[in-house]
Amino acid sequence: MGIHKNAALTPTGRAILVRRVIDEGQRPLSVATDMGVSLRTVRKWVSRYRCEGLPGLHDRSSRPHHSPAETPAALAEQIAVLRRQRRTGGEIAATTGVSKATVFRILGRLGMNRLKSLELAEPMRRYERAEPGEMNRT
Repeated sequence: MGIHKNAALTPTGRAILVRRVIDEGQRPLSVATDMGVSLRTVRKWVSRYRCEGLPGLHDRSSRPHHSPAETPAALAEQIAVLRRQRRTGGEIAATTGVSKATVFRILGRLGMNRLKSLELAEPMRRYERAEPGEMNRT
């Protein structure tokens, strides 16, 4: 992930922050004041360092590690099979017993949200001539 030019803390700055709190024994509030961040931020980075070490001080995605409500893979495969049979989203929803919105979300993720995407692309039609400008000659 990119760090913008005005970022208060980079991974190096976070390491300095953690070193000042843990190694040097400074109070988190004084470190927060000195480094221009909130007390909550200091506590967050110190906690991450204690749990994960130096790798915990790097940026990471805010995406959840797991999604308990995610549609099961078997159901997504069943929806894909029905779509390959050229069924509409409404028909698939009625067959599988899930909402149309869920069906279309899964089809979009699989790249099958339009029936047109199921058809093979037509090959390019190319004309070959013996030499350039051949068609312009009379």
